[in-house]
Amino acid sequence: MISVKNLYKTFNQGKATQVNAVNGISLDIKKEEFLVIVGSNGSGKSTLLDLIAGKLFADKGEIVLNGFDVSKLPDYKRSKWIARVFQNPFSGTASQLSILDNFRLASIRTQSKGLTIGINELFKKKVKEKISLLGMGLENKIDQPIGSLSGGQRQALTLLMSIMDDCKVLLLDEPTAALDPRSSALIMQTADLLIKEFNLTALLITHNLRDAYNYGNRIIMMNEGRIVQDINNYEKAKLKQTELYDWFV
Repeated sequence: MISVKNLYKTFNQGKATQVNAVNGISLDIKKEEFLVIVGSNGSGKSTLLDLIAGKLFADKGEIVLNGFDVSKLPDYKRSKWIARVFQNPFSGTASQLSILDNFRLASIRTQSKGLTIGINELFKKKVKEKISLLGMGLENKIDQPIGSLSGGQRQALTLLMSIMDDCKVLLLDEPTAALDPRSSALIMQTADLLIKEFNLTALLITHNLRDAYNYGNRIIMMNEGRIVQDINNYEKAKLKQTELYDWFV
Protein backbone atom coordinates (compact mmCIF):
# COMPACT_ATOMS: atom_id res chain seq x y z
CA MET A 1 0.00 0.00 0.00
CA ILE A 2 2.67 2.51 1.09
CA SER A 3 6.34 1.97 0.37
CA VAL A 4 8.93 4.42 1.68
CA LYS A 5 12.36 3.87 0.17
CA ASN A 6 15.61 5.34 1.52
CA LEU A 7 13.97 8.58 2.65
CA TYR A 8 16.01 11.58 3.85
CA LYS A 9 15.00 15.02 5.09
CA THR A 10 17.44 17.52 6.60
CA PHE A 11 16.62 20.97 7.96
CA ASN A 12 19.13 23.86 8.07
CA GLN A 13 21.64 21.87 6.08
CA GLY A 14 25.26 22.98 6.49
CA LYS A 15 24.47 25.16 9.52
CA ALA A 16 25.20 24.68 13.20
CA THR A 17 21.49 24.03 13.70
CA GLN A 18 21.35 21.22 11.11
CA VAL A 19 18.82 18.50 11.97
CA ASN A 20 18.68 15.15 10.18
CA ALA A 21 14.96 14.70 10.81
CA VAL A 22 14.49 11.62 8.61
CA ASN A 23 17.68 9.70 8.03
CA GLY A 24 17.47 6.91 5.47
CA ILE A 25 14.12 5.37 6.38
CA SER A 26 12.72 2.46 4.37
CA LEU A 27 9.30 1.20 5.38
CA ASP A 28 6.57 -0.95 3.80
CA ILE A 29 3.03 -0.56 5.12
CA LYS A 30 0.46 -3.10 4.00
CA LYS A 31 -3.11 -2.37 2.94
CA GLU A 32 -5.41 -1.95 5.98
CA GLU A 33 -2.45 -2.04 8.37
CA PHE A 34 -2.75 0.17 11.47
CA LEU A 35 0.78 1.36 12.22
CA VAL A 36 1.56 3.15 15.49
CA ILE A 37 4.65 5.37 15.62
CA VAL A 38 6.29 6.24 18.94
CA GLY A 39 9.46 8.08 19.87
CA SER A 40 10.74 11.04 21.83
CA ASN A 41 10.25 14.64 20.73
CA GLY A 42 12.45 15.44 17.74
CA SER A 43 12.80 11.82 16.66
CA GLY A 44 11.30 12.55 13.22
CA LYS A 45 7.77 11.18 13.62
CA SER A 46 5.83 14.19 12.38
CA THR A 47 8.39 14.88 9.65
CA LEU A 48 7.81 11.36 8.33
CA LEU A 49 4.05 12.00 8.22
CA ASP A 50 4.67 15.38 6.55
CA LEU A 51 6.67 13.61 3.84
CA ILE A 52 4.01 10.94 3.29
CA ALA A 53 1.26 13.57 3.18
CA GLY A 54 3.20 15.79 0.78
CA LYS A 55 3.44 18.77 3.12
CA LEU A 56 7.22 18.42 2.78
CA PHE A 57 9.33 17.00 -0.03
CA ALA A 58 12.16 14.61 0.72
CA ASP A 59 15.76 15.52 -0.06
CA LYS A 60 16.24 11.98 -1.29
CA GLY A 61 14.18 8.80 -1.61
CA GLU A 62 10.79 7.66 -2.87
CA ILE A 63 7.25 7.38 -1.57
CA VAL A 64 5.12 4.91 -3.50
CA LEU A 65 1.37 4.70 -2.92
CA ASN A 66 -0.53 1.78 -4.45
CA GLY A 67 2.21 1.34 -7.00
CA PHE A 68 2.39 5.04 -7.97
CA ASP A 69 5.38 7.21 -7.13
CA VAL A 70 3.89 10.26 -5.37
CA SER A 71 7.22 11.68 -4.17
CA LYS A 72 6.86 14.86 -6.24
CA LEU A 73 3.13 15.39 -5.72
CA PRO A 74 2.15 18.22 -3.31
CA ASP A 75 -0.27 17.56 -0.47
CA TYR A 76 -3.37 18.86 -2.28
CA LYS A 77 -2.84 16.31 -5.05
CA ARG A 78 -2.30 13.47 -2.59
CA SER A 79 -5.41 14.41 -0.59
CA LYS A 80 -7.66 12.28 -2.79
CA TRP A 81 -5.94 9.25 -1.21
CA ILE A 82 -4.56 10.59 2.06
CA ALA A 83 -6.43 12.30 4.91
CA ARG A 84 -4.84 13.74 8.03
CA VAL A 85 -6.01 14.70 11.51
CA PHE A 86 -3.85 16.97 13.69
CA GLN A 87 -3.50 17.61 17.42
CA ASN A 88 -5.71 20.67 17.71
CA PRO A 89 -9.43 19.80 17.55
CA PHE A 90 -10.27 23.41 16.70
CA SER A 91 -8.03 23.75 13.64
CA GLY A 92 -9.86 21.26 11.43
CA THR A 93 -13.27 22.93 11.53
CA ALA A 94 -14.92 26.30 10.84
CA SER A 95 -16.35 27.34 14.23
CA GLN A 96 -19.13 29.64 13.01
CA LEU A 97 -20.53 27.19 10.47
CA SER A 98 -22.94 24.40 11.26
CA ILE A 99 -21.92 20.75 11.49
CA LEU A 100 -23.63 20.18 8.14
CA ASP A 101 -21.80 23.08 6.45
CA ASN A 102 -18.47 21.79 7.76
CA PHE A 103 -19.19 18.38 6.29
CA ARG A 104 -20.08 19.98 2.96
CA LEU A 105 -16.75 21.83 2.89
CA ALA A 106 -14.95 18.57 3.70
CA SER A 107 -16.80 16.70 0.96
CA ILE A 108 -15.59 19.03 -1.82
CA ARG A 109 -12.00 19.60 -0.71
CA THR A 110 -10.54 17.33 -3.40
CA GLN A 111 -13.00 18.18 -6.17
CA SER A 112 -12.36 20.47 -9.12
CA LYS A 113 -13.65 23.96 -8.45
CA GLY A 114 -16.74 25.10 -10.32
CA LEU A 115 -20.51 25.17 -10.03
CA THR A 116 -21.75 22.26 -7.92
CA ILE A 117 -24.96 21.29 -6.19
CA GLY A 118 -25.00 22.51 -2.61
CA ILE A 119 -26.57 20.76 0.34
CA ASN A 120 -29.58 18.62 -0.53
CA GLU A 121 -31.62 15.99 1.29
CA LEU A 122 -29.45 13.15 -0.03
CA PHE A 123 -26.32 14.79 1.35
CA LYS A 124 -28.02 15.44 4.70
CA LYS A 125 -28.96 11.77 4.92
CA LYS A 126 -25.40 10.71 4.12
CA VAL A 127 -23.98 13.00 6.81
CA LYS A 128 -26.48 11.85 9.42
CA GLU A 129 -25.70 8.21 8.68
CA LYS A 130 -21.97 8.79 9.08
CA ILE A 131 -22.34 10.83 12.27
CA SER A 132 -24.60 8.17 13.78
CA LEU A 133 -21.58 5.83 13.76
CA LEU A 134 -20.17 7.89 16.64
CA GLY A 135 -23.08 7.05 18.95
CA MET A 136 -23.03 10.60 20.34
CA GLY A 137 -26.44 11.80 19.13
CA LEU A 138 -24.87 14.55 17.02
CA GLU A 139 -26.74 13.40 13.92
CA ASN A 140 -29.75 15.22 15.40
CA LYS A 141 -27.79 18.49 15.78
CA ILE A 142 -26.38 18.98 12.28
CA ASP A 143 -27.68 22.58 12.07
CA GLN A 144 -25.88 23.55 15.28
CA PRO A 145 -22.66 25.62 15.01
CA ILE A 146 -19.73 23.25 15.34
CA GLY A 147 -17.98 25.79 17.57
CA SER A 148 -20.52 25.11 20.31
CA LEU A 149 -19.30 21.54 20.72
CA SER A 150 -16.62 20.22 23.05
CA GLY A 151 -13.08 19.58 21.83
CA GLY A 152 -13.66 15.83 21.92
CA GLN A 153 -16.87 16.08 19.87
CA ARG A 154 -15.18 18.32 17.31
CA GLN A 155 -12.20 16.00 16.99
CA ALA A 156 -14.56 13.04 16.50
CA LEU A 157 -16.35 14.93 13.72
CA THR A 158 -13.00 15.95 12.22
CA LEU A 159 -12.12 12.27 11.98
CA LEU A 160 -15.34 11.64 10.08
CA MET A 161 -14.87 14.66 7.82
CA SER A 162 -11.34 13.61 6.95
CA ILE A 163 -12.65 10.46 5.25
CA MET A 164 -15.65 12.01 3.46
CA ASP A 165 -14.00 11.46 0.06
CA ASP A 166 -13.39 7.75 0.55
CA CYS A 167 -9.67 8.18 1.16
CA LYS A 168 -7.51 5.10 1.55
CA VAL A 169 -4.91 6.33 4.07
CA LEU A 170 -5.54 8.09 7.39
CA LEU A 171 -2.69 9.92 9.13
CA LEU A 172 -3.28 10.66 12.81
CA ASP A 173 -0.73 13.12 14.21
CA GLU A 174 -1.21 12.96 17.99
CA PRO A 175 -4.99 13.45 17.67
CA THR A 176 -5.56 13.22 21.44
CA ALA A 177 -2.67 15.41 22.65
CA ALA A 178 -4.89 18.44 23.38
CA LEU A 179 -7.75 16.50 24.98
CA ASP A 180 -8.65 15.38 28.49
CA PRO A 181 -8.39 11.63 29.28
CA ARG A 182 -12.09 10.92 28.73
CA SER A 183 -12.16 12.70 25.37
CA SER A 184 -8.86 11.06 24.40
CA ALA A 185 -10.35 7.61 24.99
CA LEU A 186 -13.39 8.54 22.92
CA ILE A 187 -11.24 9.70 19.99
CA MET A 188 -9.10 6.57 19.99
CA GLN A 189 -12.19 4.35 20.11
CA THR A 190 -13.73 6.38 17.28
CA ALA A 191 -10.58 6.24 15.18
CA ASP A 192 -10.31 2.48 15.66
CA LEU A 193 -13.97 2.02 14.69
CA LEU A 194 -13.66 4.13 11.53
CA ILE A 195 -10.40 2.49 10.46
CA LYS A 196 -12.07 -0.93 10.65
CA GLU A 197 -15.43 0.22 9.24
CA PHE A 198 -13.90 1.80 6.13
CA ASN A 199 -10.95 -0.60 5.72
CA LEU A 200 -8.38 2.18 6.00
CA THR A 201 -4.61 2.01 6.14
CA ALA A 202 -3.67 4.13 9.15
CA LEU A 203 -0.58 5.69 10.74
CA LEU A 204 -0.87 7.02 14.29
CA ILE A 205 1.71 9.13 16.12
CA THR A 206 1.24 9.04 19.87
CA HIS A 207 3.11 9.67 23.12
CA ASN A 208 0.50 7.64 24.99
CA LEU A 209 2.13 4.23 25.38
CA ARG A 210 -1.12 2.68 26.57
CA ASP A 211 -2.73 3.66 23.26
CA ALA A 212 0.33 2.44 21.38
CA TYR A 213 -0.08 -0.94 23.06
CA ASN A 214 -3.88 -1.19 22.77
CA TYR A 215 -4.37 0.01 19.21
CA GLY A 216 -2.93 -0.90 15.85
CA ASN A 217 -1.33 -4.10 14.66
CA ARG A 218 2.24 -2.87 14.34
CA ILE A 219 4.46 -0.51 16.35
CA ILE A 220 7.62 1.24 15.25
CA MET A 221 9.86 3.47 17.33
CA MET A 222 11.87 6.31 15.83
CA ASN A 223 15.04 7.90 17.20
CA GLU A 224 17.20 10.55 15.51
CA GLY A 225 15.38 10.10 12.22
CA ARG A 226 15.72 6.32 12.09
CA ILE A 227 13.50 3.34 12.89
CA VAL A 228 15.05 1.55 15.86
CA GLN A 229 12.19 -0.83 16.77
CA ASP A 230 9.62 -2.53 14.54
CA ILE A 231 7.26 -5.18 15.89
CA ASN A 232 4.24 -6.79 14.24
CA ASN A 233 0.96 -7.85 15.83
CA TYR A 234 2.25 -11.30 16.78
CA GLU A 235 5.33 -9.84 18.48
CA LYS A 236 3.22 -7.15 20.15
CA ALA A 237 0.97 -9.81 21.66
CA LYS A 238 4.01 -11.24 23.48
CA LEU A 239 5.17 -7.81 24.63
CA LYS A 240 4.13 -6.54 28.05
CA GLN A 241 2.87 -2.98 28.11
CA THR A 242 5.56 -2.01 30.61
CA GLU A 243 8.26 -3.22 28.19
CA LEU A 244 7.37 -0.34 25.87
CA TYR A 245 8.75 2.02 28.51
CA ASP A 246 12.09 0.22 28.30
CA TRP A 247 12.39 1.38 24.67
CA PHE A 248 12.86 4.92 25.96
CA VAL A 249 15.59 4.08 28.47
